[in-house]
Amino acid sequence: MALGVFGGLVVGAIPGFSATMAIVIILPLTYSLGAMPGLAVMIGVAVGGMSGGLVSAMLLGIPGTPGSVATTFDGLPLVRRGEQGKALGLGVWSSCIGGVLSGCALIVFAPYLGRIGLEIGPWGYFTMVLFALTITASLSSGMLLKGLIAAAAGLLAASVGEEEMNGVTRLTFGNRAIDSGFDFLPLMIGVFAFSQLLSDMPNTKVARRTLAGELPQNSPRIQHLWAIRELLKRWTTVVRSTVIGLIVGVIPATGASISNILAYDQAKRNSKEPEQFGKGAYDGIIAPETANNATQGGALLMLMALGIPGDAVAAVLLAALVIHNVIPGPSFITDEPGLAYGIFVAFILSHLLMVVFQVISLRFFLKVVSLPIYIMAAAVLFYCALGAYTVNNSMYDVWVMIAFGALGFFMTRFGYPIAPFVLGVVLGGIAEVNLIRALSISSDYMLFVTRPWSLLFVGLMLLSVLMAIAARHRISARALALLQLPLLLIICAALAQMSGVVRPVLSIIILVGALFNIYKAFYRKDGAKDPKRGRCQN
Repeated sequence: MALGVFGGLVVGAIPGFSATMAIVIILPLTYSLGAMPGLAVMIGVAVGGMSGGLVSAMLLGIPGTPGSVATTFDGLPLVRRGEQGKALGLGVWSSCIGGVLSGCALIVFAPYLGRIGLEIGPWGYFTMVLFALTITASLSSGMLLKGLIAAAAGLLAASVGEEEMNGVTRLTFGNRAIDSGFDFLPLMIGVFAFSQLLSDMPNTKVARRTLAGELPQNSPRIQHLWAIRELLKRWTTVVRSTVIGLIVGVIPATGASISNILAYDQAKRNSKEPEQFGKGAYDGIIAPETANNATQGGALLMLMALGIPGDAVAAVLLAALVIHNVIPGPSFITDEPGLAYGIFVAFILSHLLMVVFQVISLRFFLKVVSLPIYIMAAAVLFYCALGAYTVNNSMYDVWVMIAFGALGFFMTRFGYPIAPFVLGVVLGGIAEVNLIRALSISSDYMLFVTRPWSLLFVGLMLLSVLMAIAARHRISARALALLQLPLLLIICAALAQMSGVVRPVLSIIILVGALFNIYKAFYRKDGAKDPKRGRCQN
């Protein structure tokens, strides 16, 4: 696990080499290990990869990972003021505390969510997968249609080969080599790592460049004690950003690329000195770095309790669990308590180890980024091919990696998001198995819209599509409030049918909120139209 954290820190600090890429590369090395040691290594890589992104974000002004984009806004100005030690100290300890707090939330809430998961049933699981794919597509930078096409392509790739329940072969066109479908590992190495390498070297001039730029020759000294004192003074920013990270992590396929921006925005809105943001504000570093590590805890929470990966990293961890014959879901914590709580402990310990290894990895990072890009890319590409080959000791898997790498490259080039495609591949099998189970129990299709949990996810799915369309087009507040009302009524009806007290009460709160939203849009003065924008203000 310690080596995993160190490796993740180095890879995450190199721009373009994401934590997801590091995990899919390291996954073949875990085959010889047991399930718990292998997962501990990959969790270490994930934590290190996320935390390593802050180094290049501050020293180079280039985010090492998408989750460190907002860190550049104030990290780079602070470094340019000559306060490298303070900037790195705030980033490192914010990442650590955000991760540890989200790990504690993981331990507390995962068993409760697991008990809820037992109520969902195959109808609910099938519609939950559709909701996850829909919200992934709707959050794809305003590209709803392209996101849905990418998700459908992922489902298509997942359906190649023998069907799991009945063994029926699909879409092989008589080619016996693909009867077993596409393995997760070569596919993910191709989509994430191989396609990223192609994108990083568009021509020979770029390939010969180094990433070093104007870096200090000596490793900056991280000011740990000062950073801890500063975080204690700004504990409200830490707690708020942790909550934002957890909530975003629970939503399928959102990830740290969204949570770090949201946390930064909220920190600026709640600051007494918002004009300092963008000039080296301490809160501008604390908020995004706390949120992006807390997001991993939220994503793991969904994976452990419901078997639904919250982001790309969790999707790769799901693939690793499947490879080790462990299927996460509602009964996972009950059936595999040792493995489940081992993952919780590994997640928290990895954040503590990250602080220790950040100093060592910083020195190593300064040496690695001084190499030309093509040398780093060649080494990574070789290891990608080796990792794909070791899955089944077959060149077929290497060709799968190359094919899906080319597919990922062209998807990125033409604006099709990768996340919905990957979620389609990972969740396609779950959707298919639960659809067959549901139809085996009853051939009545109305159960998909009459059972409480499936009705809830149908309502959420339609609401996510509506919000994506509203964000893309100029829809007035009045029209949006009216369009939301029937969908919110569907959600309220689903919650009202569920057992217990909390969920029916929640349905009443949602209904009151929907009615108040309509009142605000139609009758309050701030619902009047803005003549400059031609739409309603809320």
